[in-house]
Amino acid sequence: MNINKALLPIIVGVSILLGAGGMYAGIMIVDGNSSAPVIEQADDATAGVIGNNGGDYTISEDYIEKFTAAYELILEKYYENVEESKLLEGAISGMLDTLEDPYSVYMDENTAKEFMESLDSSFEGIGAEVSMTNGKVTIVAPFRDSPAEAAGLRPNDQIIKVDGEDIEGLSLYEAVLKIRGEKGTTVTLTINRPGVSDSLEFEVVRDTIPIETVYSDLVEENGKNIGVLEISSFSENTAERFAEELTKLEEEGIDGLIIDVRGNPGGFLQSVEDIGNLIIPGGEPVVQIENREGETVRHISNLDSKKTYEIVGLINEGSASASEILAAALKEAGGYEIVGQTTFGKGTVQQSLKMGDGSEIKLTLYKWLTSGGNFINEVGVEPTVEVKQPEFFYASPINLEETLTYDMTNENIASAQVMLQGLGYDPERTDGYFSKETENAVKEFQKAAGITVSGEIDEKTAEYLQMEIINAVQGREFDLQFNKAVELLTGQ
Repeated sequence: MNINKALLPIIVGVSILLGAGGMYAGIMIVDGNSSAPVIEQADDATAGVIGNNGGDYTISEDYIEKFTAAYELILEKYYENVEESKLLEGAISGMLDTLEDPYSVYMDENTAKEFMESLDSSFEGIGAEVSMTNGKVTIVAPFRDSPAEAAGLRPNDQIIKVDGEDIEGLSLYEAVLKIRGEKGTTVTLTINRPGVSDSLEFEVVRDTIPIETVYSDLVEENGKNIGVLEISSFSENTAERFAEELTKLEEEGIDGLIIDVRGNPGGFLQSVEDIGNLIIPGGEPVVQIENREGETVRHISNLDSKKTYEIVGLINEGSASASEILAAALKEAGGYEIVGQTTFGKGTVQQSLKMGDGSEIKLTLYKWLTSGGNFINEVGVEPTVEVKQPEFFYASPINLEETLTYDMTNENIASAQVMLQGLGYDPERTDGYFSKETENAVKEFQKAAGITVSGEIDEKTAEYLQMEIINAVQGREFDLQFNKAVELLTGQ
């Protein structure tokens, strides 16, 4: 089999990162300090032959003649002058489009350069991951504590306009170039959100986003110490940081461990394999990579002995790619409980292949399979214990065009009612009608917030309400998934 374990593909990623650096790889493997290709490329990357799986594929002379004829016809006959480079790049993009694979794309020299620059330890942007889903630029997950999260962007939001400009027809990379920008600048995103009839607008102030990927905590509950390790993405040093924090927790003495990969869009393949070596029982596969002939290579955990404490994983619809590998390994190879909701579903493997002039093609080369050999692409990893967060976690932001008052009806009122109800100010309905009960709930909230008590939802009230919701979502009091994981580990 020609899948060299030391030369596995550089990208399995679901997404690209909306930062000044451009694109962020979903799963990457490195050889030393540089990305390692799995396909041997000739020095002349414009040659018509690329070796793959031991075979050589030549282009038919008839096809070359047909392509050349079309190329020359357009150059000579089209009613306006056309740049030759644009025709060539369009032809390459067209070939990739016929694959109907959102993860196989062409990157020109500038885009490819930005792609690699984005692998730094920080970036400037809004802090969200996107993919191209059904032709729409779609949020996979906002980063923790990012401007995107603070603004209220959520997984599965579809970006349809950037600063009022329609982005339909743009490639994923072209769209990202419009969204990214310098720290302190503002970008306005127009969003279609599933279940919401009207489009939503978000003003997001770009910032520097440090890529700290491992967060640890120790929670004491019912007389037991529960360690918490949250992985926001799998960067080059994530496994090292995970090992450090896990060691600290174990030295403090833990009775159970929660591994949280909610909203984690992916990262380096080597990182998730190395983390698997720390927590998956030895001799069990962490992940399998399969080529077009159906041949697989498996990464087997080399952990000496199974952990003496139980582990619970946390997942949601924003968990993708590498985080799905880890979740599936915990579930299938470790036999551990997984709490939350079904993951994103990204099960193919890409590699960026150089074209010789600075441009690259990111091409799907493999499938990755779970520990048990399951292909989760467009399916996701199902939790063993399904838990949905409170309804207000999913409430749409309030976009005010006018003050909301008694006897009005609209979707903004419905969102406000859901938020009020979640925070304990019960309006007794969530259908969007501004009733007297809603007015009373608003007054109670305004009084508690220390703002003018009017019973109306003006800009200030909406701002305070949404700020309280963000605080509630980021805390643990209302986090039903986290609390269920603690319950499973403490037996309470």
